[in-house]
Amino acid sequence: MPNTKSAIKAARQNIKRRAQNVLKKDALKAAVKEVRKLIAAGKQSEAAAAMKKAMKALDKGAKGRVIHKNKSSRLKSRLAKAITKIKTVA
Repeated sequence: MPNTKSAIKAARQNIKRRAQNVLKKDALKAAVKEVRKLIAAGKQSEAAAAMKKAMKALDKGAKGRVIHKNKSSRLKSRLAKAITKIKTVA
């Protein structure tokens, strides 16, 4: 339990920040999941459109330190590679 005024305020801020980060992370995961679903269905053009939204979400997540910048880069790279694979197969 926080004892000082500043510790009490910091605890309040942490609760608010965590709630915001959880929402951002959930939105980010949903965007990535949508791209993966479209890739699995073989819908290349729709997946490319969804990829734009996912890239934006990943970049924002990395900028706001919700996820690590390397994780963002890794996910973007893997999704782009998967979309390219659809092009060559189809």
